[in-house]
Amino acid sequence: MDQFVYPTTLTPDPQDGGFVVTFVDVPEAITQGDDVSEALHQAADCLEEAIVGRIRRRDDIHKASPMRAGQYAVALPAHTAAKAALYLAVRQTEITQVELAARLQCDEKEVRRLLDPRHASKLSRMEAALALLGQQLVVSVQPVSGQKANGAQGTGASPTRPSIRGKAKPQRKREV
Repeated sequence: MDQFVYPTTLTPDPQDGGFVVTFVDVPEAITQGDDVSEALHQAADCLEEAIVGRIRRRDDIHKASPMRAGQYAVALPAHTAAKAALYLAVRQTEITQVELAARLQCDEKEVRRLLDPRHASKLSRMEAALALLGQQLVVSVQPVSGQKANGAQGTGASPTRPSIRGKAKPQRKREV
């Protein structure tokens, strides 16, 4: 499951030209571009801003719907996806920031920074926090393809970025 890779639809805009970009799972994320490449570039930025906004407002972050024919896959940047995964794990376990700080043996300010989507936290600390919450961060790298979900060729510009997947079985064990 690509938890932080969202399907997007590009709709030609007959009035202004270009494409309107929408996400079924993130309805507030709407943008546009003059061509497919620009629309997908704008889509990635728009998706990130929408998810960051949801984290800051303490709103829900919905899982991505399955890809359908004609849609493009747009992934959150890896750092934002890791922050979103930690945010969701904290909400799911209903742990307080103070309790998480105690478990991590750190100051509560560090936990606030770990949950701040605009703070450049170390990946190792986010992994440690996720592990304490029963989650594992798994990073996947895939080739840039520029293909739609149905396999039709796109423009060569791809919205696909490395994706982060949650709750996968480890390929090898690593001490945190």
